[in-house]
Amino acid sequence: MSALIYDPNGVGQANGNLYGLPYSVAEAAVAIIPVPWDVTVSYADGCANGPQVILDASPQLDLYDPEIPAAWNIGLAMQEIDLKWFERSKSLRKQSSKYIHWLEQGAAPDKQKDMLRILADVNEKCSFLLDWVSASARFQLAQGKIVGVLGGDHSSPLGLMYALADKYEHFGILQIDAHMDLREAYEGFTYSHASIMYNALQIPQIKQLTQVGIRDYCLAEAELAQRDKRITVFYDRDLAKAAFAGQAWATTVEKIVAGLPQQVYVSFDIDGLDPKLCPNTGTPVPGGLEFEQAMYLIESVVKSGRTIIGFDLCEVSPGKKGDWDANVGARVLYRLANQAWLSQQSKSNDN
Repeated sequence: MSALIYDPNGVGQANGNLYGLPYSVAEAAVAIIPVPWDVTVSYADGCANGPQVILDASPQLDLYDPEIPAAWNIGLAMQEIDLKWFERSKSLRKQSSKYIHWLEQGAAPDKQKDMLRILADVNEKCSFLLDWVSASARFQLAQGKIVGVLGGDHSSPLGLMYALADKYEHFGILQIDAHMDLREAYEGFTYSHASIMYNALQIPQIKQLTQVGIRDYCLAEAELAQRDKRITVFYDRDLAKAAFAGQAWATTVEKIVAGLPQQVYVSFDIDGLDPKLCPNTGTPVPGGLEFEQAMYLIESVVKSGRTIIGFDLCEVSPGKKGDWDANVGARVLYRLANQAWLSQQSKSNDN
């Protein structure tokens, strides 16, 4: 294997691979599906560029992980970014922006027919994307891969969740996010980025949704979270109050992890972090987790003996200056992939 001549202490290789690693997707243990899509974002777009800018930034990372010293050798690779979906996203985004602007201006009746035509087209194409992601994920899972999705907006990973539902009788979602994403067909978009968790909860195999860092949501979402016993929310305001009162983050994390089932899917919206770490994400919100707070939570899931069966990272947007967001996103993705692999390695060793 080409990994035999790879130098983990050397200069990052601009070889077109994620982190400059030497693995093909066929050789990899962890396969990343890039989804360059941001058609339904309701504020700032740009996260369709997320997969590319993270790929571009990734070779400059040093890959030593004290918890997994040979993490670079796990086998991590990303499928080639499908430019067909990127171009389709750009085209549809122009149309969806017109539709969203129409809604925001009061939905003038004289333009309703044209706007509803746009809405129908966007919903149809989003459905096509869902099917493509689901098929891609099923293929990789059938090869024995651990699968992650790299968005794109937060609607991107729904197809992976469907694919995992074919494999697991039940699992839960750990969502790190500023938003609940529990709106039903937000703005009329069936697969809106703001509806991902509402849609996920329609999958019977998903028995638990644990949300962490939530700080921007509407009344309907809060009421749904109160009604649905599958949903547990750790609001950012409450996390802050607990910290102000002297509660250690380790104690809080114990409470979060305790409510998770054995199989866990991790959904990581980058805006779950403090916006100083992701200033160009589409809907930044004051507050949020520090980088190592989030990583401690994910590592604690693994140390508890639970298995991370899949994951996503979404809403990374490059902005107009520099690659700071991509730099942070690349580090989140690497740590997510490492921990997912470690959780399944521990399971294999137990067997």
